[in-house]
Amino acid sequence: MSEGNRPIADAVLIISSRNYSLWSLRGFLLARLSGIPFIAETVTAANAESARQELLMRTSSVLVPHLVVDRLDVWDTLAIAEFLNELAPEAGMFPADRAARVRCRSISGEMHSGFSALRSGLQMNLRSRRAGFRFWSAAQADVTRVCTIWRDCLAQSGGLWLFGERFTVADAMYAPVTTRFISYDVVIDPVYTA
Repeated sequence: MSEGNRPIADAVLIISSRNYSLWSLRGFLLARLSGIPFIAETVTAANAESARQELLMRTSSVLVPHLVVDRLDVWDTLAIAEFLNELAPEAGMFPADRAARVRCRSISGEMHSGFSALRSGLQMNLRSRRAGFRFWSAAQADVTRVCTIWRDCLAQSGGLWLFGERFTVADAMYAPVTTRFISYDVVIDPVYTA
C-alpha cells in the first residue's frame, strides 16, 4: 500500500476487547478491510485507571479504537474509516457508485451516533448467549430500524453484503449489532440469517 508514491509504515491499532467492545471490533474490521498491514495492540479493561494511564501514554486520548500511522493519530471509528479509505482507495471500503457511497456513509453515521436503546439494552458480549432474553420496547424500535436499513440495502444491492458483493464500511459498522442479535436471541426476518 502506498500514499502517493511513498510506502505507508505499518499501522498500530490500539483497541480494547473485540469480544466486549463494539468500537474496538469496528476499528479492527475497518483496519482489516483496508488491507493495510497493522499491528493490533489490545489494552484490556479500558475503564480501569491503569489502562487509562497506559492509553494516555500511548495515544492522544483514552478513546479506543485508536489508529496510529506515520505518527498521525485517529481515534474515532468514522474518522478511521475515512482515513484508511484515503490511504488505500483500492481496497473499496466504500461502494464505487456515488449514490450507494452516500447511503453507505449515511447509514454508517446513523449507527455511529444512534441506536442508544439497543446499545444500553443489549450489551455486547460475544461469549454470551441469552435465549429468550426480553428487552424493552425502545430497543425493539432500534432493532426494527436496523432491519429496515438492512432490508432496503439488500433489496437495492442484491448482494451478499449491504452494498453488494463486497464488505464495506457499513458492514463493519453493523457487525457488532449482528453479534448482539445472536447473543440475545433477537428474532429477525430469516432473510438476514441465510
